[in-house]
Amino acid sequence: MKITERYKTLSDMPAVLPVFPLRGCILLPRAALPLNIFEPRYLAMFEAALSSHRLVAIVQPQRIPMAANDAPDDDADGESPPGSDVALRATGCVGRITAFQELDDNRLIVSLTGVTRCDMLDEVTKGTAYRRYRVSFDRFEQDLHPGLGEQDIPREQLLATLKRFLEARNLKADWSSISRSGSETLVNSLSVMSPYGPEEKQALLDAPSLKVRADMLIALAEMELAANGGTPGSTLQ
Repeated sequence: MKITERYKTLSDMPAVLPVFPLRGCILLPRAALPLNIFEPRYLAMFEAALSSHRLVAIVQPQRIPMAANDAPDDDADGESPPGSDVALRATGCVGRITAFQELDDNRLIVSLTGVTRCDMLDEVTKGTAYRRYRVSFDRFEQDLHPGLGEQDIPREQLLATLKRFLEARNLKADWSSISRSGSETLVNSLSVMSPYGPEEKQALLDAPSLKVRADMLIALAEMELAANGGTPGSTLQ
């Protein structure tokens, strides 16, 4: 059964979900996200999900404000550390485990496929080593409708900007596969894979429509190209 056939209404979604907090990582409906799971509490989380509804929420932690005299800390707003209560962003996305592989070194390679975004309500603190939240899907009923808004996407402009962006970074793409991809798949997959920082990623996740998200992708790429003069090897911070 396809993802789009399994979840047809919001009532098909559970009210409480395990949460995987990851900085700089988002998921979007029908996009894929590969994960390498090795920490014991998250191995337990994915094993529990595999034995039940196979759903996990991907959510970014909130950025921790720094004092004026603090040195930058790349890990300060990263994945929630053991035993902590690092605040999470208000919105995440639920993914279904659609493939997994157990490795001999106790790692788990997982592929999540996005189902729908969700609002984080409050944390359920009892019973597990990993975090769980009550969530609401009320604002995201449209996420359950594949391809909604595809006709509004400036696809040719998006592809042209993507080509320039990749050429500036000396990167190649499988244009045959890209040309066959639906516009929703293209926009959401590019948003998930994009090399931008946590704030830009969250803005892409929070975009109210597919067209707004596509316009953001174009604007971000064009700003990066302008800032670096379109030179090969430029990177995003």
